Amino acid sequence: MTVQRLGWLGVRTDRFAETVALYRDVLGLEPFRSDEASVRFRLGDGTELHVYGPADDDHRFFGTAPVVGLSVEDAAAARERLEAAGVTLLTELESDGEAAWCHFEGPDGNVYELISGAGGRA
Repeated sequence: MTVQRLGWLGVRTDRFAETVALYRDVLGLEPFRSDEASVRFRLGDGTELHVYGPADDDHRFFGTAPVVGLSVEDAAAARERLEAAGVTLLTELESDGEAAWCHFEGPDGNVYELISGAGGRA
């Protein structure tokens, strides 16, 4: 397994409106998807940055630290390697048909993501 680059960034915050305003109004990112629970931006290189607010239940396990997605060639194989090494896995391998990802807890207690595939996430 080789980490190729940072492939995704997710932020869960109670200061949802202010955080969205920072990325949209100050940093000039355009949302490509939004609802009452999240706003999703795409950076110039295609990397996605997601902001999740209090109404988002699916990402509560993120805590308050940003979650970095590490882009790998094969998320399923990378997940197997983490499991064999005794790393705490937080989610099963998920997929949207283009990308595949899973979350794990690092030794520092922070949540990280492994991601592979297309669709701007990897």
